[in-house]
Amino acid sequence: MAVIREAAVAGQFYPGSPGELSTTVEQYLDEAPAGTGPRPKALIVPHAGYIYSGPVAASAYVRLRPYRDQITRVILLGPCHRVPVRGLALSGADVFRTPLGDVPLDKKAIASLNLPAVKVFDDAHTFEHSLEVHLPFLQTLLNEFMLVPLVVGDAAAETVAKVLEALWGGPETLIVISSDLSHYLDYDAAKKRDQATCQAIEQFDAKSIGPDDACGCHPIGGLLELAKHHGMTVKTLDLRNSADTAGHMAQVVGYGSWMFVH
Repeated sequence: MAVIREAAVAGQFYPGSPGELSTTVEQYLDEAPAGTGPRPKALIVPHAGYIYSGPVAASAYVRLRPYRDQITRVILLGPCHRVPVRGLALSGADVFRTPLGDVPLDKKAIASLNLPAVKVFDDAHTFEHSLEVHLPFLQTLLNEFMLVPLVVGDAAAETVAKVLEALWGGPETLIVISSDLSHYLDYDAAKKRDQATCQAIEQFDAKSIGPDDACGCHPIGGLLELAKHHGMTVKTLDLRNSADTAGHMAQVVGYGSWMFVH
């Protein structure tokens, strides 16, 4: 009997009905700038409710359209919002379920992660939205793929980089880092802080990005260290906040998307 991690935020962060969800995701992708270029090896993408961050997420995910048959495994890392985590938390589930269907986990890769900072800790996944909200985009854009989901807690950039290196794989493997940017600043202050974070990402400067700059600062830091080691290039695809998409200007949340290529 398969162990299923059920959708926790369907109907809240994104539509709960398959038809409406599919239409919503396709609309965001159709409205995103198509862009051209090589296949992304890694993406940084926001994880708020779709009405707020969906357009920014789509600006990254649309880059996967030409590669739907080639990417068969996704390594998905995001921060913990509900249950504190020490190190990185894997899931013991067999599949992650959304209204669009089930995504199988790469059990072989998960079993191979023999690193002291990595443990199976299902409580970290049960209600966590930072990974779940990406799955409908991935299910829409890719054919069959397996997932390695990791909730990242208080983990040093070097630790995250070791985990990513172990899962790096080849062209079949995509790495997705889930993170929003500044939280609840006014519009102008948020734009200034998010621009500084954007600059740090473009310069592979992990040490300049803290929890107040990006809730996913730990997984971002690990990716930046490893991407720098691999001689990758990074491209900023979008940088906006909730007031630019669907919110008011008094308190905003920042969103950005970036693409890393060899």
